Amino acid sequence: MYSFIGGIVLLIIGYFTYGKFIEKVFGPKERPTPAFTHSDGIDYVPMNTAKNSLIQLLNIAGVGPIFGPILGALYGPVAFIWIVVGCILAGGVHDYLTGMISIRNRGAHLPELAEKFLGKAMRDIVNAFALLLLVLVGTVFVSAPGKLLYDLMDHKVSLTIIISAIFVYYILATLLPVDKIIGRFYPIFGALLVISAIGIGIGLLITGEAKNIPEITLENLHPDGLAVFPLLFLTISCGALSGFHATQSPIISRTTQHELHGRKIFYGMMIAEGIIAMIWAAAAMAMFYEPNAPFGAGLAAVINEGTPSLVVSKVAVTMLGGVGGTLAILGVIILPITSGDTAFRSARMIIADYLKVPQIAISKRLMIAIPMFLISVVLLQIDFNILWRYFSWANQSTAVIALFVGAMYLYIGGKNYWVSLIPGSFMLMATITYILQEKIGFGLPRNIALILSLILSIIIILVFFWQAKRQKAMNMPLEDDISKWAGKSGNNVGCEEKVYLQQSK
Repeated sequence: MYSFIGGIVLLIIGYFTYGKFIEKVFGPKERPTPAFTHSDGIDYVPMNTAKNSLIQLLNIAGVGPIFGPILGALYGPVAFIWIVVGCILAGGVHDYLTGMISIRNRGAHLPELAEKFLGKAMRDIVNAFALLLLVLVGTVFVSAPGKLLYDLMDHKVSLTIIISAIFVYYILATLLPVDKIIGRFYPIFGALLVISAIGIGIGLLITGEAKNIPEITLENLHPDGLAVFPLLFLTISCGALSGFHATQSPIISRTTQHELHGRKIFYGMMIAEGIIAMIWAAAAMAMFYEPNAPFGAGLAAVINEGTPSLVVSKVAVTMLGGVGGTLAILGVIILPITSGDTAFRSARMIIADYLKVPQIAISKRLMIAIPMFLISVVLLQIDFNILWRYFSWANQSTAVIALFVGAMYLYIGGKNYWVSLIPGSFMLMATITYILQEKIGFGLPRNIALILSLILSIIIILVFFWQAKRQKAMNMPLEDDISKWAGKSGNNVGCEEKVYLQQSK
């Protein structure tokens, strides 16, 4: 119990200390943001900090900080260490740098940033990774909430009808202006998410279940003996470090009004997600603890019976009772839905940017969105567990790319790039090891996979430094030139922005 509480305290301290340090390293400026310079009423729409923060939290959360930590809880309290350390030193850095670099580059998405900072060859690679990840996320976040709703309704409504209804919502949220659905309802959903997580945490203390939360140990307690490295670092992604966030932060970079809001919106919401992950990991360890059985045996049995969604249902109802539990489950259902819609929305924006297709006309948005949804319908026929494994690898590979983009930006700017390169290098080796040794990849023996991943990681890091020195020698501009936008008619820069800057001081 003390390790659990201490972990949450460390996360909060991390926001005010390391988060402040990362902000100082980056150096936010008083300059017009894309929300003003590129305002189009569709994707570039200025919104206030509280609204942006809650939208960002819902965008990045999904079932990741719940399902991932539940699966990660099988490893024991070592999961707490990864959530806390990963969130502060990796996830928060990843989200903040991605969001802020996007703001500096007219709200560009990761593929375009990768092309600019890592080389033109990276754009196609990152596009493939990002789109694969986003479509997988959208698909996973249709099936997961659909199953939860199906169970919540006691199987009285067809699962097909529920999934169809979720798809209809996704289509609307993908196509309509960002402030019509996302900007209007997400703050309410965000409040429900936070309240449900707090309720579970308080429930652990009130019911006495918290006494079953094990204290910190580096011992691997997984009932099947699965290795901590690299599996834990891909199992718990959202809540510690997640490449999916790199696809979501640019959405909010196009609605952020001031660079000084970045730490609260990007780093702060990563910390909030880490706290949610800690609560669900602790609940999973405590609720299914069996004194006379190997650690995690009870939890593993429930997961095998009905996927992590059954764990969510049992924890919520036990901790909060019938009504409270139902509200908590609804909060968990909202999580993936509010990430699934922005996953498809982000994919639409990335494809539009890549193909240079303007998005003001709804016909242009439909032209991109319809094929995505058709692909997702096909993917729904694949087993959830298989989808989740591919999602985990694609997700953390995208995180590596985003961290290397951040490191390159800081290197060229003459700033402390190690804050991004070190976690990026660690996760680079983890993702390479995973794909080399797992059956969904090359299925190599573990020792060979570790040696090869070390060699490949060193080669990629050396290429990074070669490219970094080359880019710096070319005096490549780090940010978009806003002088051509400021004060021009048709863009909401000028009086509105000047008043805002004065008020923010």
